[in-house]
Formats: sequence, structure tokens, C-alpha cells
Amino acid sequence: MSNTSFAGDDGKLNINGNKNNGFKEVKDCFEKINRGVFAFNQGLDKVIFKPLAKGYRIFPQPIRSGTSNALSNLSTVVTIPNNVLQGQFKESGINSARFLINTTLGVAGIFDVASYFGIKKRDKEDYGQTLGVWGAGPGCYFVLPVLGPTTVRDSLGSVVNLIGGDPWYNVTVLNNTEYFTDSDYYVSRLVSGIDFRAKNLESFESLEKNSVDLYASVRSLYLQDRYRKVRNIDKTTETLSDDDWEELDSQ
Repeated sequence: MSNTSFAGDDGKLNINGNKNNGFKEVKDCFEKINRGVFAFNQGLDKVIFKPLAKGYRIFPQPIRSGTSNALSNLSTVVTIPNNVLQGQFKESGINSARFLINTTLGVAGIFDVASYFGIKKRDKEDYGQTLGVWGAGPGCYFVLPVLGPTTVRDSLGSVVNLIGGDPWYNVTVLNNTEYFTDSDYYVSRLVSGIDFRAKNLESFESLEKNSVDLYASVRSLYLQDRYRKVRNIDKTTETLSDDDWEELDSQ
């Protein structure tokens, strides 16, 4: 199950997106293969991720909220450099302040102290979005095992993380420091996926129930969401949630 994103910052799935705003269809160059991988991912979801998500929901709300806050705070280390690369210097400053305050006073981000001080959460940014802002088209749509929907552009953006564009990946996997190891990174990615899935149990069930072609519905949601994110289009749509999927390997 991918933690791929069609939401806002609370990690919930946006089911009814706008269909206009200049959005153009993206080629599904490998549809037959993609459908096979999608079916495989759905099987993994039913056997692994959905049960884990249900178990995760057993934890008290304060624990789940604290976990989500910490993961969101950690993702800011990718958002900040992308704010700069996109020329969003004010947003970069705000996100830097949020990260500093929440990492220290908020105990590694478990508590969103910055919002208490009036420094509100901003939209997440990633390298795929930055490439889009720079003018790169999405390229072909395809589905990765476990990681889920992506495009050529978004995959290239994810590669940047793997060569040090994600400071968290850099200090855990690329450079095992005295304080962090590879497992810290992969555990955080796994928990992020479970947290996302737990927030969207009902949303996914509704999507599966109401979609004539679930594969096509997920593809459409993903591509429209990425289009809006690249162009910073206000996502005031009628949704079960106002959030977007965050790609497991990029946020």
C-alpha cells in the first residue's frame, strides 16, 4: 500500500477533486503492467497494511496525534529546501521556524507548539513538485510495487532524496551517524505509511465501493492532486478529507 498522496497536512484522502483548472491527462504508457502491479499492491494492502492500520487505531488518540505531528515535522526537512528552490523564501522561513520550535519545545515534533504560537502549518513541497515548477512535464504515469502511483518526473524527484536531498535519509542511511542508523529511516517510513492508511480506512473503503474501475480512479486522483500541488492551486473541494497522499519515498 502506498502512502502516495492526495490530501493536505493531516494525511487524509481527498476523494472528490476538481476536474478542471487546466488539468490535462497524462499518458499511462504501461497500463497493462501498471494494473498488474496495482493488483499486487491491493493484495499487500489487504493482507498487511489494512490490518496494521486497524491495529494502529487501537492506540489512544493523543499517541496517534503525537506520532503524526512528529512525522509531519520530520517531513519539513524536505519541504524547506524545496521552498527555496521554488523561490518561496517566506514559506521557507516559516517552515524553518516551525521545525526549530517543534523539534525543541515540541519534543522532536510530538507537540505542534509552533501552531500554538500562531505559526501555522504550510503546504508540503517535494522535489517532484519543484521539477514541475521549473517546467518539467510529468512524463508517463506508472505504478511501483508497494510505493504505488508515480510519474517519471516524481520518480526523478524521489531519486534526489536517495542522493542526499532528504536530510533525514542523509543522516540515517547515507551516513550512519553516532545517533541514527538505517533502521531509524525505514521505521519512520513504515510508520508514516501505517499512519496514513489508518487515517483513510473509511475513505479507501468508500473509494473501492463507489469506483467502477478502482485503478482508473486512483490514477485520476493522483495525477489531479499532483497537478494542483505543482501549481499551488487552492484545494477547496468537496472531499471526505482535505488532505493528499504523501509519497512514501519522497516526504
